[in-house]
Amino acid sequence: MNEKFVRELMSGRTRGFAACLLRVGLWSAQWPYRVGVACKNFGFDFRLREPFEVGVPVISVGNLTTGGTGKTPIVAFLANWFRDAGANVGLLSRGYKSLDAQANDEKLVLDQLCPGVPHWLNSDRILSAKRAVVDGCNLLLLDDAFQHRRIHRDLDVLLIDATNPWGYKHCLPRGLLREPIRNMERADLVIITRVDQVSAEELTAIRAELVRRNHIGTVIEVSFRPSQLINSAGQTKPLADAAQKRAFGFCGIGNPASFEQTLRQLGSEIVGFESFPDHHHFTHDQLTRLGDQGKSVNADLVLTTHKDLVKIRETELQGRPLWAVQIGTEILRGAPMLESRLWSILERVPKS
Repeated sequence: MNEKFVRELMSGRTRGFAACLLRVGLWSAQWPYRVGVACKNFGFDFRLREPFEVGVPVISVGNLTTGGTGKTPIVAFLANWFRDAGANVGLLSRGYKSLDAQANDEKLVLDQLCPGVPHWLNSDRILSAKRAVVDGCNLLLLDDAFQHRRIHRDLDVLLIDATNPWGYKHCLPRGLLREPIRNMERADLVIITRVDQVSAEELTAIRAELVRRNHIGTVIEVSFRPSQLINSAGQTKPLADAAQKRAFGFCGIGNPASFEQTLRQLGSEIVGFESFPDHHHFTHDQLTRLGDQGKSVNADLVLTTHKDLVKIRETELQGRPLWAVQIGTEILRGAPMLESRLWSILERVPKS
């Protein structure tokens, strides 16, 4: 089923009798899912299950909704901060939709963004944590782990995407929520991402909801700013090279609309855009077709995300140069509080 159609259906923008029937069906289907989530959380909430103590400080980064909140740049920011502060930090991911036994797109991107930071991919993150500690890590970052409560964490960071903060206010499959909104109260720190892509009124409404959920003085606001262009050969060039150019864009990420908006902020003339499901693996035929589309609209270049580029070897598609937009994290609000929380974690790192 087309991802754009699904989002339009979930949001209620798709009208008609058939759409209403589908939404009723999805609404009914969310309840078994919610019961399963509630049962899992019940064990931890009432201490019937105790999380595993790793023996070193652990920070979890996750979200309430499926995909697209900007976990990768936030994880990279935190990993580099702790590495530069002297910690032997390690990353733990479950390896969702790995390309092979070793890597998925997020690991490939993080390996480039966090040089020197080891990264373990394993669905059994307790096993990964044990191995990381044995290998000398004295601080661990759990990627996409707000719902993974088997490991004790010293700081639980929850990301909220300002462009779709509440996942259409329904759990899967009726909406995008992995668990009910009220469960955000477990978070120690909330980071609102992409605050530059919404209006002041929308951002104020998000802040008000967080205050209502008892998040007072624990909220950080960030934007993801393009930093440079990069190709699969590792060559880079300034963003200005894309300005005033005719660009065809594509991506396979959780929030394609946000990437399309980023491209427009570069000053490019977007002459075509195509989105694919999150973590999509592009075939040769698909890349050829994308190149043909770019050629048919007389694009000067083809633009994609860094997360997609790491799965593509080509430096051009049908004669059109292929570049990815590299993203950096800019903290717009709450930087002193974030620094304070990170230093408090660093103080708990075992001395070697």
